[in-house]
Amino acid sequence: MQEKLDRTDAAILKVLSEQDGPIGAGRIGRELEKLGVEARPRTIRFRMGRLDEAGLTQFVSRRAGRRLLPAGREELSRVHVIEKLGFVAARVDVLAYRMTFNPPAPTGSVIANVATLRKQELTRALQTIQPVFDAGLSMGNRLAFAEQGDVLAGVRIPPGRVGLATLCSVVVNGILLKRGVPVVSRFGGLLEMRNGEPSRFVQLIDYAGTTMDPLEAYIRAGMTSVAAAAETGSGIIGASFREVPTVALAAVQQAARELRSMGLSGILVTGQPNQPLLDIPVSEGRTGMIVIGGMNPFAAMFEAGVPFQLESLSGLEAWPSFLPHTDFRTMSRRRSPYVD
Repeated sequence: MQEKLDRTDAAILKVLSEQDGPIGAGRIGRELEKLGVEARPRTIRFRMGRLDEAGLTQFVSRRAGRRLLPAGREELSRVHVIEKLGFVAARVDVLAYRMTFNPPAPTGSVIANVATLRKQELTRALQTIQPVFDAGLSMGNRLAFAEQGDVLAGVRIPPGRVGLATLCSVVVNGILLKRGVPVVSRFGGLLEMRNGEPSRFVQLIDYAGTTMDPLEAYIRAGMTSVAAAAETGSGIIGASFREVPTVALAAVQQAARELRSMGLSGILVTGQPNQPLLDIPVSEGRTGMIVIGGMNPFAAMFEAGVPFQLESLSGLEAWPSFLPHTDFRTMSRRRSPYVD
């Protein structure tokens, strides 16, 4: 886009980036109000026309509205860094609220991370991530797959590529929110595992002060050793530190049991009320909680040299799309049927 995005344009792109499909000007206006941006419907339509002409958005139909194009998502990522501070924390809250999955009912939508890769790399990728699932180092034991042209958690899979989606750790926030338990996501970090047990955080990034998902940053920097942790029990994995009200601890523990019964053992450890957890202090009246990183399988892919594009916190996807990772085991032991 030749012209620099102003606050309203950026807010429109942000609203579209948080949807699973196209939406109309009326819905965009309501979402803008939630962001503190005032714009009349006529103004929104005019701006959307400009964004269409710039190739950032696309008009789908009068009834459906518009959707964000890849160029628009890229342009949004270039918005002035100061304006983007807290973007990740805000997106965590938005997706947790909009998620509809609520165990034990096996229905609704969940939050996902999506990796797109060349078809030729699929078999190697699956072989790489299977041990991570087997070792319980992912947010649950499920994986979703999509072919070119499909939309997976808001990401359209480009030609010649396939998509893999893992459950995002923010699923925990969404489930607890459904039970009336507010979760404060404080840090994303690198957790050192020793003999299969969490030992200490070696790196931390405050969600409120970052413009990208912390674990995505660590993966791109090559700072993880997830494969080693899966093989030997010792290594560096992605995890996050969160706080819950101590008064709701019983509800948190009940939710953790329900998650484990469904193969979603995302809550790694819960601390003691008002006490530090792995040397990280908590606020008065709160309890610390460590949640395993949903992108750990993708970290193992990066460590193995599998090239892919990553979209963390990409959006919502229907729970039935996620199958037990063992369903992909046969595919990973032979030449992928998706290779042309």
